[in-house]
This record gives sequence, C-alpha cells and structure tokens, in this order.
Amino acid sequence: MKPNDFKWTQFYDSDSNPKLLFQNFPIDFAEEELIICSVIIDSDNYSILTTRKLITNNKGNIESGSLINAKNKWYGEFKSKTDLYTVGEVELSTGKRLFYFVETGKASMIMIYGVRTLVFISQVI
Repeated sequence: MKPNDFKWTQFYDSDSNPKLLFQNFPIDFAEEELIICSVIIDSDNYSILTTRKLITNNKGNIESGSLINAKNKWYGEFKSKTDLYTVGEVELSTGKRLFYFVETGKASMIMIYGVRTLVFISQVI
C-alpha cells in the first residue's frame, strides 16, 4: 500500500529536508533533525513527528515536546468507521500531555507506530 494513497498521512525518506518541506509552517527545525511522518489536515490542524520532537498544531495552537522518557497514553479511536481522524496522546517526561492527530483506518499505523517507536527508542538510549 502506498502512503500517498492516504488523505493526510505521509512518511518521509531520510533525505527529506524539513526546512524545505515545511517552509510555510511556523516551526524551527534543528540542523540534523529529520522528519519521520506527519498528518496534515490543514494549516491549522496537523501533527509532525521528527527525530527530535512531536509537533501538533490544533486549531492554531502549536505545542511540541521531546519524546525522550515519554509514555504512550492513548492512540485514539483509530479504527473508527465514521471519523476521518482521531487524536492520540503521549505524556512527556515533564508530565505534560501532548496530543497528536491520527488519520483513521490503515493510515493510522504510520503515526501510531512512528510515535510508539520513537518513545521506545528514547527509553532504551
């Protein structure tokens, strides 16, 4: 299944340039930061997972955080047959809760596994 068959979900090659891909987004990327995947519903509602952080813009409110020592809390209703997207949730090491968008259906696994893998890797390091 090709990821470009999904409505909002995308994952990226390791040579993708986040500063170029997201030049119209109000996000600062570190020099060696790479994009893993994203769910971009529109310019005010999106989540972007990078090698350094999870960024979510929910109705124009941008929040981000490092997933080092974070905990997965909820993947949302990703099997929904009626909703086009849902929200997942992680608890950052600070105790703050960070939500992220998940496209429902088969596309959900990209963001869910991306977040889950980054949380797992950051706990092992």
